[in-house]
Amino acid sequence: MAGKEIVEKILEKVAAEGRASLTAPEGHEVCEAYGIPTPQERLATTAEEAVAQAGEIGLPVVLKIVSPDILHKTEAGGVLVGLETADAVAEGFRTIVANAKAYDSGAAIAGVQVQQMLTGGQEVIVGATTDPTFGKIVAFGLGGVLVEVLKDVTFRLAPLDRDQAFSMIDGIAAAEILRGVRGAEPVSRDALADVLTRVGALVTDFPQLAEVDLNPVLATPGGATAVDVRILVDPEAAREPVRFSQEEILASMTRIMKPASIAVIGASAEAGKIGNSVMKNLVNGGFAGEIHPINPKAAEILDRKAYPSICDVPGDVDVAVFAIPAKFVPAVLEEAGRKGVAGAILIPSGFGETGNIELQDQVVAIAREHGVRILGPNIYGYYYTPENLSATFCTPYNVKGGVALSSQSGGIGMAILGFSRSAKMGVSAIVGVGNKADIDEDDLLTFFEQDENTDLIAMHLEDLKDGRSFAETAKRVSARKPVVVLKAGRTSQGAKAASSHTGALAGDDKVYDDILRQSGVIRAPGLNDLLEYARGIPLLPTPKGENVVIITGAGGSGVLLSDACVDNGLNLMEIPPDLDTSFRKFIPPFGAAGNPVDITGGEPPPTYRNTIALGLADERIHALILGYWHTIVTPPMIFAELVSEVVAEYRAKGIHKPVVASLAGDVEVEEASDFLYEHGVVAYPYTTEKPVAVLGAKYRWARSAGLLG
Repeated sequence: MAGKEIVEKILEKVAAEGRASLTAPEGHEVCEAYGIPTPQERLATTAEEAVAQAGEIGLPVVLKIVSPDILHKTEAGGVLVGLETADAVAEGFRTIVANAKAYDSGAAIAGVQVQQMLTGGQEVIVGATTDPTFGKIVAFGLGGVLVEVLKDVTFRLAPLDRDQAFSMIDGIAAAEILRGVRGAEPVSRDALADVLTRVGALVTDFPQLAEVDLNPVLATPGGATAVDVRILVDPEAAREPVRFSQEEILASMTRIMKPASIAVIGASAEAGKIGNSVMKNLVNGGFAGEIHPINPKAAEILDRKAYPSICDVPGDVDVAVFAIPAKFVPAVLEEAGRKGVAGAILIPSGFGETGNIELQDQVVAIAREHGVRILGPNIYGYYYTPENLSATFCTPYNVKGGVALSSQSGGIGMAILGFSRSAKMGVSAIVGVGNKADIDEDDLLTFFEQDENTDLIAMHLEDLKDGRSFAETAKRVSARKPVVVLKAGRTSQGAKAASSHTGALAGDDKVYDDILRQSGVIRAPGLNDLLEYARGIPLLPTPKGENVVIITGAGGSGVLLSDACVDNGLNLMEIPPDLDTSFRKFIPPFGAAGNPVDITGGEPPPTYRNTIALGLADERIHALILGYWHTIVTPPMIFAELVSEVVAEYRAKGIHKPVVASLAGDVEVEEASDFLYEHGVVAYPYTTEKPVAVLGAKYRWARSAGLLG
């Protein structure tokens, strides 16, 4: 019988008996069916059977209670290890059964598992759980008691390939232990990768498996064996969210972002009302399409004919912006659906965010019936600058650029808008997603992936409605365009209570962190980081390799810049002797030509120019970090101008390397930093961390997209 068929029969039996978990012998069978090694074991129903089976397996043995009602066997006194004689096995059988009955007098006891006792090796945990955001995920970390103490665990989406499995093995903090320390042999990475991929395949084939917990797995130089197996079943774990095809998403999103006709439901001529603000932004913002105010009590609003209902508008309508109280939305959405609109932009609050889930579900059901996609509710609207589209009640915005941004929060959305204007970043879009009753981040990613006006996507999110769909979409998109995410709620009050180690360890943020990284997403630690990454990453050329060199006029800045490189995963190049000699030609004898290259603070402009030119010219150097110290010998604007000239000179020769700068000095360094930014050098005053963080973000994207040489 094939492996899948064996598991199917076991799960049919579990379902028929109304159980939520497999017994240990059933778990052993499932592992065996999927090629996951387990120790030899038997099921004994009497002490005599246990003795006989221990003789067959070979002493010493482990005894474990087998009961569908007792998941935590150790707590119940249901585990005994190291039983070396027949008498010890017989007595152990009786003890375990008595302990189990004392622990739960009503528990059904199937018998006692007699298991081969394995010694030596490193205990690890391999598991899978059903995450509410990402669905089936696989977990790996140190096992046994260490898993509870250290929580050194990493996660990936299931199923996973061998490369992803190896990245898990190498990705825990204690990976060095597995490679062998103090003369110990390394464990078999191949065997561990095999177990990880097989667990991923198992929960993918049988999504009703809510949790699979192999803890410990004993890893040795020769293999990996699951010593203890716990499997939980829940039909709800197999439920899939509603998903649209990429073609369906693109068709709707294109009409929403590039509409020919917009209706404003609740349009008003009265200043101060949301319906008036939306109309003003659309009209005054220069949107070239048709704008139809909908208001049964007005004949004309802002010199445009008003209609009592959207159904009365002649011709097609692509987008309906709702600026009416929540309670009126369902009826009007029915009309918009009959009209054939592609998108309903629900500005009003009073839905799920206030606990009114029923109204929100009703609105989604109406939209589904008519093929309408909903943006919101509870949003500020959206901007798409290539179409001069400001469908919002907030301030208008018209600074065009290549960055698309989204946020769940209106306040964050306005921070994005203000920063974009202040920093002269320019955007292609700013989109509020609010409650995400329908349209969410993966819909936006799908549109921006093919949008010729967008070079980078930056997203503020508090949660993901369908994390698996987002991860899969982000992986595809990030191979072409950087995707930056600020995930709010990084800290947790503790993982939810769970019935297994794997479930308890799958704390929200750790899962987000690992899976976003797996998807090639750049995670920003804070709002300002999100915005600075969005501003700086497109400006920096993609590096061709990992060698980073710091050139600084201040030793203190050099030390801090070096620390920042370590923090951001950047590789400080080991300067070869010939390059060391070349640098020393330009710096004073009391300078330092290592890495950082310390030219010292009192040097004139030519020293900066020559050392930077050398860093750009040498093909072994892939990125430059400049540390400037304000002196009268080389004033800030002189420094800024010479840097921009040298960078432009080499770019004209076809040499494009990322260059970032940290400027320390009096207030003039602010103007110098702005000048550098405007000329393609990411520069900041008063900080060594920010420029390196932006460079690190560029490197993280380039690595994940496979663009480094």
